Amino acid sequence: MKKYLLITALLITVCISARAQFSLGVKGGVNYSTVSADNLNTSGVAGYEIGAFARLGGGLYLQPELYLSSSGGKFDSSDNSFSGNVHFTNLNVPLLVGLKFGPKNLNFRIMGGPIYTSVLSQSESFTQNANVAYNDFGKYKNSTIGYQAGAGVDIGSITADLRYEGNLTDINPNFGQRQNLWALSIGFKIF
Repeated sequence: MKKYLLITALLITVCISARAQFSLGVKGGVNYSTVSADNLNTSGVAGYEIGAFARLGGGLYLQPELYLSSSGGKFDSSDNSFSGNVHFTNLNVPLLVGLKFGPKNLNFRIMGGPIYTSVLSQSESFTQNANVAYNDFGKYKNSTIGYQAGAGVDIGSITADLRYEGNLTDINPNFGQRQNLWALSIGFKIF
């Protein structure tokens, strides 16, 4: 799947004309994520994201990114017999297509596209009476495919985005666990 995502990104990049605008920047921000689970109450946790982006094109643009993030969620059973939480450190590779409009120094943007997430590390904490369930519950995949959609604004070299991210694949198919998050980031276009 990684190969197909990289090949697609390369083909789209090649198709953009030589006169296309190009910018490169850094970004950082916060997120609020949850991991849904069948038959359990879930709540979210706050996390971070930090990385880089490139933007190719004019009004219609392609924006590949690479960033490190943290995410996770908390779980409780309705009878309080089971509770726990999980935290992930991820490497994220979204490939967004967007549309920007407005004057040169004040652009408004909408964007969306696929995201590949690789789990670099994870930590779990479950109540003592959940040790038996943990053997299956804590078996998370090393990577997922999802989507991002959102809006942003550019004021000169400063850029800000608000995005929703959903997963197309379960992070743990045995329990129907999917991770979703909201992210708010601020960036700076280097050139």
